[in-house]
Amino acid sequence: MPAPARAAAADSASVPGPVRGSARRPLAVALLTAALAAAPGAQAAADADPAGRAPEGARAVLDGLKTYGQAVVRTRDGSVRQIPAGLYEMRVDGGGMLQTYGVGAAGYAQPQARYTESGWGASALAGNGEAGRIRWVLEHSYPQLNDLVGLAKAAGAGSLTAESAAAGTQVAIWRLADGAQVEAADPAAEKLADYLQRAAGKLPEPPASLGLDPGEVSGEVSGPVGSRLGPITVRTGAQSVTVTPDAAAAAMGVRVVDAEGRPLTTAANGTRLYFEVPVGTPDGSASVTVQGATKVPVGRVFTSGIPSQAQIVAGSSESATTVTAKAMWPKARTVPSGEGVSPHAVTVGELTAPGQGSVAAGASGASAGSATGVTSGAASEDTPDGERLATSGSSAATPVIASLAVGLVVLGGMVVLLLRKRPLEDEEN
Repeated sequence: MPAPARAAAADSASVPGPVRGSARRPLAVALLTAALAAAPGAQAAADADPAGRAPEGARAVLDGLKTYGQAVVRTRDGSVRQIPAGLYEMRVDGGGMLQTYGVGAAGYAQPQARYTESGWGASALAGNGEAGRIRWVLEHSYPQLNDLVGLAKAAGAGSLTAESAAAGTQVAIWRLADGAQVEAADPAAEKLADYLQRAAGKLPEPPASLGLDPGEVSGEVSGPVGSRLGPITVRTGAQSVTVTPDAAAAAMGVRVVDAEGRPLTTAANGTRLYFEVPVGTPDGSASVTVQGATKVPVGRVFTSGIPSQAQIVAGSSESATTVTAKAMWPKARTVPSGEGVSPHAVTVGELTAPGQGSVAAGASGASAGSATGVTSGAASEDTPDGERLATSGSSAATPVIASLAVGLVVLGGMVVLLLRKRPLEDEEN
């Protein structure tokens, strides 16, 4: 037994019986308070919307480190190691090339690894207050700034080559990204790194090369079958992108249209898309694919699933981008008039303290109905027939609520035992 636990046990053993019994009341109250406090959090977790945005923009394969020098990293344990520092290249699926720098100095990114475009919040830069300064470095250094003579003069670096400029830029990014203790091996590159770190201002996060917001719409939220589900807004730097609904959607007669109901085959930044689902369409879903070619903005992050190997864009050719959004819908359901739920059709078991009666499941009569306060029947009577819920329905919150109920039952039992144990101890004493 740990020392704090042994001390607590010894203290408990030295306390007279009646005091121990009274000490259990705060414990019981604390247990119930913790359980009740956890309930809103559990419900909030169950109600959280997991859909969010669709995956954004380009996908690419890392070719490897192409233009680089050397850097020296000092780790927290005091060891020193030399690592390459500079520009990577990536091949975009569907065509196009990217130049990128590494975000983290912890590991060397593996060639041929697959990457996906991402926002800062879904990358190693999430919550990093220096992310805007990193983008400034990218916009004001190599390769965005190809005038190496002018860059060297601004940094007081003498002369710079493409390799030393790339190495100095990478070192500055590492310092801002994770506070790495790193220096460029080349003196000119080191001076550039110091200059960039000192001069960096803050720029906002760049937009996605192509994105759809939101990535998913539901008929339960946007409207019933027979109406337009949406909108989904296109975000892109391309002048025009193509819009293609999936074949299954087209076979069901589902169309992708604008706000006036006109079919869409192309879109631009800010265009709003809607899914038009014909009346009588069975429960189902459809997707739309939006494709285009544009430059990936400087400062966009590419992730591979390994945070330390994330890449940040320093330059881009015209690159292919693809993103998909989804719509889901249920059939319209109505409850015939007169088939409302009985006030006693659904009951909830209750925990009762010793000596108190409990409300029995299925109890009838006006007194039982008033004792329960709120019933499912009362709730259904206040809503239109078409909006009543089936008593057998469930939701994503059901497992959470069930687990919470079981936890409350266990805690209630513990409270009852703690409260009842005191009189027994008093009798023994």
